Amino acid sequence: MPRQNRVTPFSTLIATPARGTLMGNRGCLHDGNGQIVRPYRGRLWISCLTSFKGRHRPLMTPGHYTELFFLDEAVAFSAGHRPCAECRRAAYRAFRAAWDRAGLPPCDRASDIDRQLHAARLAGRAQNRLTLPAEHLPDGAFVLDRDGRALLVLGPLALPYAPEGYGAPLPRPAGPVAALTPGPLLAVLRAGYRPLLHPSALTSNAPCMSQPDAPDIPARAFLRSEAP
Repeated sequence: MPRQNRVTPFSTLIATPARGTLMGNRGCLHDGNGQIVRPYRGRLWISCLTSFKGRHRPLMTPGHYTELFFLDEAVAFSAGHRPCAECRRAAYRAFRAAWDRAGLPPCDRASDIDRQLHAARLAGRAQNRLTLPAEHLPDGAFVLDRDGRALLVLGPLALPYAPEGYGAPLPRPAGPVAALTPGPLLAVLRAGYRPLLHPSALTSNAPCMSQPDAPDIPARAFLRSEAP
């Protein structure tokens, strides 16, 4: 039976036999029987490689962090996770550089970033969402469509999320939408960070590209939140 350890763009945890391309954690979420009993524990939410220096971990060991899995890094961003500073060191450095370029609040340590992200990704215990023009969102962001689906926006297209991969591309939505990706991570994407994408996104005829015609949106605009 699949474990409840796959993270969706809504930041929820589901059980699915589909495999992810990245691992991560947000603390110990399971009990002694391997059942999920809390959505997170602490502010450290990261995405990691699934293989690093030959390390092996039994899944959901009692008292240890819960091993989570993501379809790709765009999903991890939507759920509020940043790159791990150890196993994804190069990605973390690129992330930090984009954070600085975006004009987000200065952060000297990874824990400072975690504090900023934690304040932005949650509204109470629910996922926080910004209402923004869909046409101005950066590639790699997730939005909520009118049918309640999570869509990955890439160029002029939007790809419906499924645990096993992305579906057939749709036109990018127009007008105001609920952005699932937290505000600071939208700013990081807009500043040039390119997340790792699942192969189904790369074969969808939706290239990951910049949007030179979109007007500049200051980073502070991505920090204004509205309740879901």
